[in-house]
Amino acid sequence: MWKQNFMFRAQESKPLEQSENELFHDTEPALDSAGMHFEKFISVWVQGEGDDGAPTAYTNVYVRTATLDFKKRAGFLQPLQGRSHQIKQLLTPGQKAFLKNWLNKTSPQAWNAAEDHFRELFEVE
Repeated sequence: MWKQNFMFRAQESKPLEQSENELFHDTEPALDSAGMHFEKFISVWVQGEGDDGAPTAYTNVYVRTATLDFKKRAGFLQPLQGRSHQIKQLLTPGQKAFLKNWLNKTSPQAWNAAEDHFRELFEVE
């Protein structure tokens, strides 16, 4: 299975260099938000067929919101959401455009092999 993660600051259209795993690997769950200075993120996981180097078809997208206090290294990861309406609501138009372009450029074959409902997730309304 092929998979790729993109971490966006909530309103930015370009993802961070770090993945969800890299950002949240050494963090503690925030048990109380008092005194915390959270930044909000959107984590996007794209899955497909193929190996880690080359997808042959894109099949699934999952998104979740996340918050992180960089100074205190504490945060929250919300559950993954995989329903179309949830994905469309969470992603900004800029994030959708970036993902569509990246997925199409990375593997036009996988983009063309993806089902219509997958490609429609990245249409800007």
